[in-house]
Amino acid sequence: MSDKRPVLGEKFEPNTASIRAPLQGDWADEDTAVTRPTDVNSTPAEVRARDRATLTILNGVNAGQVFAVENETCSVGRDRNADVRIEDAGMSRQHASIIRTASGQYFVEDASSTNGTFIEGRRVQRVELRSGDHVQFGPNTALSFSLKDAREQELARQLYESSTRDPLTGAVNRRYLNERLTTEVAYATRHRTHLATVLLDLDHFKLTNDRCGHLAGDQLLRFVASQVTKSIRTEDVFARWGGDEFVVLVRGIDHQNVALFANRLCAAVEHGRVEWAGVALRSTVSVGVASIEECKNRSALTLMALADERLYRAKTSGRNRVVA
Repeated sequence: MSDKRPVLGEKFEPNTASIRAPLQGDWADEDTAVTRPTDVNSTPAEVRARDRATLTILNGVNAGQVFAVENETCSVGRDRNADVRIEDAGMSRQHASIIRTASGQYFVEDASSTNGTFIEGRRVQRVELRSGDHVQFGPNTALSFSLKDAREQELARQLYESSTRDPLTGAVNRRYLNERLTTEVAYATRHRTHLATVLLDLDHFKLTNDRCGHLAGDQLLRFVASQVTKSIRTEDVFARWGGDEFVVLVRGIDHQNVALFANRLCAAVEHGRVEWAGVALRSTVSVGVASIEECKNRSALTLMALADERLYRAKTSGRNRVVA
């Protein structure tokens, strides 16, 4: 190759002798689309029936949550036994029903709710649903009705779960908890109901990671999360707050009974164990409990700060205990 460089003002003529034609050199990728023939596959694409009725929440804290309408009559409301249970004070406990007829049609029927059921802004008593309809239950909650195939329905569910759940423990993530906590504090303040947070921290968790490795630590976190999940009610919210910190949001229980509940959680973790590579992993937790009625400034930030202060006292006073 020549070392001669062009001089300013001098006409430059490149040496084209060494330039190869495209795809003629040994640098060409044999697997490129240009050189590789298309694979022939005569198998027809699978045709999937869109016969799965689906309700998707469009707004609020649970936006994106998916409910499968599987029964001939599917109840909608905030009652704990409702098939589609939605935590919204503007909805009746038994607000409406989604009904599937023998011919495969779907209807929404209002159950004499206080705040009504609406389709595209029009209040209705009973009306046929078509895929794509927006249904509003009460003043706040809107859902989309659609017919999906099984794969689409499962994908929608997985997308919602991945956006709200901690993948390691299955607890809801901190972003979801922050949104839910703000809503719950507002509701408890407006209706003068009980609301408490139980903040848990694993004792000496770093020692498990140092001695047994981070995979063992992950196994221990999953175990503690499972112990808590088995102990709480359906209406409680269980979240991963940080690396080895968890929060349980408890509704409708006075402070004294929340403290008893926290002590049961503490005992459940202490008396359990999980196996990892032939080693029995154990843990204890320190717990701080705070209730909204204790807070002069009724806010989510104040409530969590009080629980965190009590958790710190539990850690510094010996661990494996509840400060309430």
